[in-house]
Amino acid sequence: MEAYKKWVREHKGYVHSMESLAKGLTWIRPQRFFSSEIGPEAVNAFLGLITAINEDIIDKAPRSVPPSSVEPCSFPYPLCIYALKDFETLVEVTAKYYYGDEKKWNFIALMEASKVIVRLALFRNNGYKMLINGGKTLNADENLETILPNNEIEDFSKGEGYQEPGKNNHGQNIGNPEEKALSAISCFEENARSLHQREIMKPSALVVEKPTLSTILNEKGLSGALLVTGEALVVTRPLIYVLFVRKYGTRSWIPWFLSLAIECFGMGILSRVKSLAAPEKKEIKRRKLLLVLNLMRDPFFGKYTRKRLESTAKNLDTVPYIGFPTGKIVEILIGAQTRYTYISGA
Repeated sequence: MEAYKKWVREHKGYVHSMESLAKGLTWIRPQRFFSSEIGPEAVNAFLGLITAINEDIIDKAPRSVPPSSVEPCSFPYPLCIYALKDFETLVEVTAKYYYGDEKKWNFIALMEASKVIVRLALFRNNGYKMLINGGKTLNADENLETILPNNEIEDFSKGEGYQEPGKNNHGQNIGNPEEKALSAISCFEENARSLHQREIMKPSALVVEKPTLSTILNEKGLSGALLVTGEALVVTRPLIYVLFVRKYGTRSWIPWFLSLAIECFGMGILSRVKSLAAPEKKEIKRRKLLLVLNLMRDPFFGKYTRKRLESTAKNLDTVPYIGFPTGKIVEILIGAQTRYTYISGA
């Protein structure tokens, strides 16, 4: 296993290329969404799991400086979220095959509830920081230098209590030869003790205690409350949507409007949070782009989007070099729309 980890870390580019190629081939297969569904989705889920494992191996590569000031957790939250996301599609098509379109939403609700639990646990464990890419990427601090002043890092490099030979405890030079000899012996003993202390209290062992919810609210005030509220809405939105679809059906506008309202309200709250880090600002932009997926959800898709896609494909069908790829893209979009997990945005 260690040999495989080493190989993956040394050939990251090659691994990513092969994973992208393999998953791409599963999408362009003829009649991707019209033949037996369980087999292709099982292959896709397996490839997704392999990708998640490789990403976890790369992310956990040894570093000379600890990447996060928050106490590390042994539970692989990102890997668990990857696995739930990839296998959710397999669960959906299997439930549809054996139980039908209506009852499949019971199983989808269970998968969404599982993702909510894992993401909220990660949100809490990571110090109530914004979830990047749905929790698949850890939102960690820049490095240890953001926690410790430069003089403290230098102290750790020498060890607390380090004393230079030829100087007394106050840093003053000693001129007498006999005093220099005694000082050298004393320095040897002090530095030996500091070396032992340095091994115990090295920077990799320095972690900051995870902040609690009350700490976040007390220290950040309104900004902290907005962040917690906004993230809670974003995390729970897919589950709320599925529960309402389960009750009212896909043809009802109630789940569609409710999901859109929660999504917009949650991002509106997060946009008012001050002092966001660069990855968190990029995450908000990514979430705004995901609003386009509302065009792919029923009943909006059935009434408007599908007609527009089919009309575009029909008009471009006779255009050389453009008609065929356009028709294939439209076919994939219409087929993907039949899978909730592809348009969930979660």
